Amino acid sequence: MARIGTVLLSPGVGLMRRHVTVRDEEVQAIYRELGEYASAGANFAPEVRAAIDAIPAEFPQLASELVWGRVDFISDTPGKNSGKDGLGGGGLSTLALAALLDSAQREVLIQSPYLVMSDEALAMFRALRQRGVRVRISTNSLASTDNLQAFSGYLNQRASLIEMGLEVREYLPDPQVQQQVMQRYAALRAKAPVFALHAKTMVVDRNIVYVGTYNLDPRSENLNTEVGVVIHDADQAGAVAAAIETDMLPGNSWDAAADDPDQFASFGKRLRAWFWSWMPIKPLL
Repeated sequence: MARIGTVLLSPGVGLMRRHVTVRDEEVQAIYRELGEYASAGANFAPEVRAAIDAIPAEFPQLASELVWGRVDFISDTPGKNSGKDGLGGGGLSTLALAALLDSAQREVLIQSPYLVMSDEALAMFRALRQRGVRVRISTNSLASTDNLQAFSGYLNQRASLIEMGLEVREYLPDPQVQQQVMQRYAALRAKAPVFALHAKTMVVDRNIVYVGTYNLDPRSENLNTEVGVVIHDADQAGAVAAAIETDMLPGNSWDAAADDPDQFASFGKRLRAWFWSWMPIKPLL
């Protein structure tokens, strides 16, 4: 296993404090703990263990389905925010995805658990709509989200995004597609969990697809070290687009423009989201 040296994280205060380091022995200890957890069968449901054990037998089929094509790997450098631009500054992932967005001619389809646009992102999406590009976004609802702070940023922008012409669908906490997952796991059939989105994908013109760690929010744009791949393949792009569109179906998501999705969350959750929407925390969301 390659050793990882001391890493200097982003400068600043609080979440951005200076001179935070991770020592070799700490990193190696984490790897050991993860390895021990992954090798202990008791930590996984029987269905999960069976799926893992079946992987070697599935390799021939996977190999037969491999497709060779162009894939661009994009990533940020650790500590991409130098602090000279405050909490702004962007990064290599932001530049690459902005260029991909700018290349759209007909359609952009996005799935992101968090939807909080910076001023620069708002300007870019506004320009897309002015060019006649259709933009559809799948994100979490207040009822499904586990991050009220991030949702509060979206709450402040939702009306503007809809007015701009963006088509936004908010994921249900109990979507119809959950039945497919629950049938595979007995524990889930006994007690259904709250379902939520965590995928970060973007499909442009059904020809190019991004899959990675980048959320559509200021943290991914300016602070977090993100990574992903841009796949130039119409079949892969179409498959991801179909998966997103499934999540956007009426049985799986609410229409942000017509369904008043917030009403389906508890009063307490609505109150907490409203509270956070008044806090000046947008750059950290």
